[in-house]
Amino acid sequence: MRQHHTQSQPDEPCVVFRDVAVRRGGHIIWRDGNFSIPMGSVTAIVGTNGTGKTTMMQAELGLLPLENGSIRVLGRPAGDANHLIGYVPQSYTSDIESNLTAEQSVLLGLTGTRFGIHRVSREEKAKACKALDFVGIADRAAYRLSELSGGQRQRVAIAQALVGDPQLLMLDEPLANLDLASQRSVVDVLAKLNRELGMTIQVVAHDLNMLLPVLTGAVYLLDGHPHYAALDEVLDSNLLTHLYGTSVRVVTTPQGDMFVTPGLRTDDETPQDTHDPIELAALHRHEGGSR
Repeated sequence: MRQHHTQSQPDEPCVVFRDVAVRRGGHIIWRDGNFSIPMGSVTAIVGTNGTGKTTMMQAELGLLPLENGSIRVLGRPAGDANHLIGYVPQSYTSDIESNLTAEQSVLLGLTGTRFGIHRVSREEKAKACKALDFVGIADRAAYRLSELSGGQRQRVAIAQALVGDPQLLMLDEPLANLDLASQRSVVDVLAKLNRELGMTIQVVAHDLNMLLPVLTGAVYLLDGHPHYAALDEVLDSNLLTHLYGTSVRVVTTPQGDMFVTPGLRTDDETPQDTHDPIELAALHRHEGGSR
């Protein structure tokens, strides 16, 4: 893996939304998307089920027509810079052939549909090995995916996305269905990518707590509108309590670690049947305009 210096100007945002609206199945999923995501950031895309988190990534990849507005990614219209983007779909671990070895899976990131009839070069094998080493599972290169744990398979997926030297890494629910140790190993890889390669990362997530040490901001989908804010603006106990309608706390430990937790409900509070408390870290002010 090599350190990335984007072709964009240093101060140019990685992603820019201008008056964006997306329609799916005859309905507007969200509208009035006006924000930019900085280069070199680690951003969570958060919201409740059905608010359009995966749809947002698909729009950034140019896979969905926009109802309104424009999206620019890495200084180009959405879809034009996909060769500079590594994408890990939510269904990776179930969709990919489990009889492939870890190395063969990573090589798919270079050979694509040509795999099996394309002669793999020594250089390509070396790149695959380097990607597996970066994510910490080079010793599992010859193992079939069916022999790997969920966390190991997720790291294979990341290695496959990395092997083409992307400038932006996009992951859809990479921590879903993983135990805590596996979640931590994946987050450690993301931290290493951002720290050592300066890679810009987007992560669709439900539970922000595991990601808090590496996040710099969040795109949150609230009342049919996407917003972006730096993490310190999002993690506000008073704001989250107001939006959730019950007590929510942002706790800082003596070691400086932060986490979001439901507060104790007082006797006069009515139980709220709303969002998962952890997802409240996705919610922020509802004013329009860029952030």
